[in-house]
Amino acid sequence: MSKSANVEATMPPRVGSALRQLGENLAIARSRRRESQKDWAERLGVSVPTLIRMEKGDPTVGMAVYATALWLMGRAQALADIADPSLDAGALEQDVRTARKRAARRRRRPGGKESA
Repeated sequence: MSKSANVEATMPPRVGSALRQLGENLAIARSRRRESQKDWAERLGVSVPTLIRMEKGDPTVGMAVYATALWLMGRAQALADIADPSLDAGALEQDVRTARKRAARRRRRPGGKESA
């Protein structure tokens, strides 16, 4: 199985959709700046075929290519914000569940004394 086929087979459909949307958005950004694919590919340090694959949201295109394209748009910070821990709802919910379990264990201890 090729790298591309393996990645696409294991990738959730919503992830594929999001990557395609990102690629389309990057293509629109390039177009709005009136830059050719050749010029952007050179600025990204990739071939035109790789740029075309990125603009289609190909999951096998390296993350650095997507990140550099965001930088060319002046949106490099958006990449860091994607995994901002303060916006990670799943981890925050887990923290709340863990804190509730600890509090429940403390309440159940004989004598009501907490240990360190």
